[in-house]
Amino acid sequence: MAKLGFLGLGIMGYPMARNLLRAGHEVALWSHHTEKAKELAASERGRFCGTPKEVAKHAECMFLCVGDTAMAEQVILGSDGIIEGAAAGTIVADASTISPSGSRRIGATLSKKGVHYVDVPCTGSTPGANAGTLTFMVGGDPAVVEKIRRWMEPMGKRIFYCGGPGLGLQAKLSQNLILSNILQAFNEGMILATKGGVEPKLMLEILTNSAAKSGLIDFKAPYVFKRDFSPQFSVKWMNKDIGLMLESGHELNVPLPLTSLTRQLFEAAIAKGQGDEDICSTIKVLEAIVGIEVRPG
Repeated sequence: MAKLGFLGLGIMGYPMARNLLRAGHEVALWSHHTEKAKELAASERGRFCGTPKEVAKHAECMFLCVGDTAMAEQVILGSDGIIEGAAAGTIVADASTISPSGSRRIGATLSKKGVHYVDVPCTGSTPGANAGTLTFMVGGDPAVVEKIRRWMEPMGKRIFYCGGPGLGLQAKLSQNLILSNILQAFNEGMILATKGGVEPKLMLEILTNSAAKSGLIDFKAPYVFKRDFSPQFSVKWMNKDIGLMLESGHELNVPLPLTSLTRQLFEAAIAKGQGDEDICSTIKVLEAIVGIEVRPG
């Protein structure tokens, strides 16, 4: 069993770290919310650490899952960060969804100390994190990726090697771009159908049995029908990702007109106080404008 670290114990990171512990690994834990790290350490026999630097001193490989690029930079390169405690040859595997260019900067700084860095963003939301069935998109040195593959398997069974530094993130952002735009299409289509008199469950059945079938729609629609918007992937974090997509598009000279419009829906949802709700709650923005709710019956 390996000596690992996990930093960032949010709705994704907590179950990911728990799965590593239950696989028998020795895991050093750190979180911005100290009580979460202490709780997980106590319940699953992990090692609580007060700083990222302390985690680095106890781990040959560290995974982290934090909110944005600035958080990742602070945890890895900041005061009491990973870089201050990591020995040469240590591996940092960042599962956060951050900017590809920011990820490359972090990796270049770590390499000066002989620390390996790979980007390993994942998809599968909270259910996948709990079940250990996440899908990882990985960028970095292939030899390093191969070394950590066995340590990633308790968290997810599908691991796609996408190429050099930052390319795991490029794939993840491209995937989320498609997801967010499908969600916007679902919002508009279901509201149009409901307003026009088509029963929502019937409309979903038609979608599921047509060329418009989507795994995202099949998964999210029942939550919309139940009006259950508890977060599995929150509006604020998808909105952050959409910003990264647009930033990447700007850097690569790729126009993203549809994505720009989709972001406005997410911004409107956040303005209405829905930032911590699930992404499927974005339908409420258009519902409020039209004056209906998409619910059976």
